[in-house]
Amino acid sequence: MSRNAELMILEAQIRAAIRDCLNRTSRKPFRWGGLSGYQQLEAIGAILRSLACREIDTDYLSVLSVWVDQALSNNLSIALDLAEAHKWLRQIADCLRYPNNSKRSADNVTDITQTSCSPLTSLQVWREMEDLLQQFQPDLQQNPAQFALKKKLQRLWDKYGTNLLHCYDIPGLPPDNLKMEAMFSHLRRHQRRISGRKSTAELRDFGQYQVLFLAESEKQLLEKIQQVPITEYKTQRRRLALAQAPRQQKRRLHHDPVSTIQALINQHTKLLSVLESQALK
Repeated sequence: MSRNAELMILEAQIRAAIRDCLNRTSRKPFRWGGLSGYQQLEAIGAILRSLACREIDTDYLSVLSVWVDQALSNNLSIALDLAEAHKWLRQIADCLRYPNNSKRSADNVTDITQTSCSPLTSLQVWREMEDLLQQFQPDLQQNPAQFALKKKLQRLWDKYGTNLLHCYDIPGLPPDNLKMEAMFSHLRRHQRRISGRKSTAELRDFGQYQVLFLAESEKQLLEKIQQVPITEYKTQRRRLALAQAPRQQKRRLHHDPVSTIQALINQHTKLLSVLESQALK
């Protein structure tokens, strides 16, 4: 593969990272795709702005940086509104003592720890929620995201609030069934991964143990596996690695966008340096 082709692949990966920012979604209640995408785009923009200008290839990354900065500027007010709405959602979750694995501020941890020392009742949580909702009074014109959140929360609280607080009075009663749903979701994802099928209906009865039912013993199972030629196995493994590469790159990007983008930029800069040196010869 030529260096120009490698450069085009890296630029395609950088563009894909930017597109991912604009299309981030999440089904998890505390991870808002739009807000996470904007923060990811901010990290990309900061790295692009830190690069020195080059003359080769019309300075592709500098041109890209201008478009990224424009997108950040155009959506700044929306992002600030979303970030503030997300803080209110966190406060409501803390008020409900809702468990989550994300890092909290030291103040929130202290408040929750102190409150948990005394018995917590549904009446206490109801009063705290009422006070919090009274404090949360966003303006529709200035803060549409916060207003939409407050309107939805208020409607749900008025309709279902009294039915959501039994877990504070009954010991051992969980506040939700998310753990059970997460377990079934994990099993379904595993079945799709090992079968290559979108639907898991056919594998519902046997799951990940279906392959064992095709062999009467471990020896017979090993014999079946060994029937696959090693060259074919390596070929299929390479195809699998190529197919999984975009998803793995996206996962790294979501987990640590700064280091992931920086690695791509460093590779791009290194290739440009090589091309510059070749052009001078």
